[in-house]
Amino acid sequence: MSKEKTKQLHKNVAPFAKSDLKKSVIQLVNTVPPLLILWFAAYQALSVSIWLTLAICVVASGFVVRTFIIFHDCTHGSFFKNKKANDIVGTITGVLTLFAYEKWKREHAIHHATSSNLDKRGVGDIWVMTIQEYQAVSFWRRLAYRIYRNPLVMFGFGPLYLVLITSRFNRKDARKKERMNTYLINACLVVLYTGMILLVGWKAFVIVQGTTMFTAGALGIWLFYIQHTFEDSYFEEETEWDYVKAAVDGSSYYKLPKVLQWATGNIGFHHVHHLAPRVPNYNLEMAHELTPPLQQATTIDIKKSFESLRYKLYDPERKTFVTFRGIAKAANLKNVSIELKPKKTSFDSK
Repeated sequence: MSKEKTKQLHKNVAPFAKSDLKKSVIQLVNTVPPLLILWFAAYQALSVSIWLTLAICVVASGFVVRTFIIFHDCTHGSFFKNKKANDIVGTITGVLTLFAYEKWKREHAIHHATSSNLDKRGVGDIWVMTIQEYQAVSFWRRLAYRIYRNPLVMFGFGPLYLVLITSRFNRKDARKKERMNTYLINACLVVLYTGMILLVGWKAFVIVQGTTMFTAGALGIWLFYIQHTFEDSYFEEETEWDYVKAAVDGSSYYKLPKVLQWATGNIGFHHVHHLAPRVPNYNLEMAHELTPPLQQATTIDIKKSFESLRYKLYDPERKTFVTFRGIAKAANLKNVSIELKPKKTSFDSK
């Protein structure tokens, strides 16, 4: 994409990168109170049936995901025009979703600035190795990568690791503001969760909060994974990397049924979000619909999204994700392409 087209695309999306106080307040009202009501209902349902409780927890997890989208918008400064309002709501929703606001804000900004850049992976990303990297590392490193990319680990252990470990501790190079925010959220969680355990008992707490937050965490990881892991996703080395291509070609449009689109705060329009992070979630669909170039992004529906579980490694030569079994196929194709290249003869040098 030329610089002129890139500039024009940013210009076309700019009108949508404005928060609307009324829309933001309405979203808060139709998200957070229903979540609290569902949590209360889940505890009350324990006296009726644990299955009813679990069903309510699953519904509540959808509202946790939607609450996280508000948290996410606050980290980008897009939910409110006022920075302080974003920080306050972001911290409160951070408590509700178990994420440290300032810490996640910093790491997610790095993710946006380096997404699909092969030379700058590692912060705020899902671990992705290229075929060449995988072949060059030790057996134990390969084993660790295989375990990490196993769906049972990624979507089973992953949510626990996120909320219990990475979100509870600061990075070594964290600034004071980031550290204090993490301490504040951790302290709020200790007080809140201790009070809830004393009120309802630890078994009821584990059943309701555990089920709700684990389900929401698994859904969140799934959304993040599927929106960057698809067969022809864009990845390039630093010298060739382009921000707009990384946004439009390196992020998918996850087309979901309207109910799920609502619950996930339109984050399925991930290509729009990566192109313009300041677009609030309630404007993402409009930006997609009214900006034709954005409609060229890879579209994935629920059925097709499950195919992405097969993709484990990135092949930078063929510009595609491959399975572990696809390593041999990629090597064979490389050998064939080398054999097909005409050999240089003395005639060629004349």
